[in-house]
Formats: sequence, structure tokens, C-alpha cells
Amino acid sequence: MELDNIDFQILSILSENSRIQWKELGEQIHMTGQAVGNRIKKLEDSGVLKAYSIIVDEMKVGLVFTAFVIIYMKTANHDSFIRYIHERREVVEVHRVSGEGCYHLKIKVNSQEQLNFFLDSILEYGNYTVHLSIQEVKQQNPLTAT
Repeated sequence: MELDNIDFQILSILSENSRIQWKELGEQIHMTGQAVGNRIKKLEDSGVLKAYSIIVDEMKVGLVFTAFVIIYMKTANHDSFIRYIHERREVVEVHRVSGEGCYHLKIKVNSQEQLNFFLDSILEYGNYTVHLSIQEVKQQNPLTAT
């Protein structure tokens, strides 16, 4: 599916408020609610729009530690590791990378004990380095970047 400017406007608005009414969204981009609904349906059907989500204040639900973990695999067979990280709730983001390490993980935990337990379990797959976040400075959706 080739996206046009209107599609990007719809995605940007939905990324800020996925609960917005189609009529209200349409008013912002000078379209009818029905036309917006048709566009959204096409974005969903084509797989461009994969899911709707919420943003939770992680501190208020007890996830006070953010760590970035670089994994250095000890085997070329990564399948079991990939299955493992898909099962772990504390793993919120994973990237296979070039450069340093094989994978970069972003994890959120509620205690140092939970972090240590996770790191101990990772040793089955390879070694790691850990970087703790001390402050989130910026988090932005690329569709809303100016």
C-alpha cells in the first residue's frame, strides 16, 4: 500500500490518541468521519496499522528500573533465545544489531532482584553487558516528529 499525506496525518493523530472518534479526526484533516473510517480500515487491512495501544506510567505501576542489555550469543543458533525473550514480560524491546553484540534489549523491572534474576537466566544463551537508565530524556513517536 502506498501512503499519501492524508494517511500520514491519520496515523499521526491516531498515534497521539487512538480513541479519537472518526468524526473528530475527520474535522482535523477536513474529511468526513466515514471517509476517515474507510482510510483506517484500509490501513488496518494492509498491515500498516497493526494494533492500538495505551501508554502506562511505568513508575506508577512499579516498573522503576529500565536497563539496556547487550547480548553476546555463544551459539549461532538463536531460535531458543528468541523464543525465550518472547516469553519474558520484562523484555519490552529487542533488536538484532550489527556492531557491538548480537542483540540489544530494553527491559523494565520493578527491583534489582528481578533484574538480577533476568540477567542470570540470560547466561544460558550468552554473555551480556548492562546499562541502567538514570533518566528518560525523550520518547517520541516518529510519526509525530516535526
